[in-house]
Amino acid sequence: MPAYVIFIKNRTVDADELKTYSQKAAAARGDHPVKPLAFYGPLEVLEGDAAEGVVLIEFPDKAAAKAWYDSPAYQDAKQHRLKGADYRVILAEGLG
Repeated sequence: MPAYVIFIKNRTVDADELKTYSQKAAAARGDHPVKPLAFYGPLEVLEGDAAEGVVLIEFPDKAAAKAWYDSPAYQDAKQHRLKGADYRVILAEGLG
């Protein structure tokens, strides 16, 4: 069953930290089966609070998504994301 990691950027607080995050997160892809479906493109909030940006990444399954997210390389990148912006990060399973 596919799984999706959804990043919702609510508000940037340090653009330099986000730049570092972007570089490290790209390198953290490694051999993980990451398939970007949406990546900070134009968005329209239909309900709820405004968002600065959205990223949607597909993985073959929840285990693959967690392996990427929990990897040392992504955890290193994540520290810069946490300093750079307020995000919501959601792991959702798709239909099998």
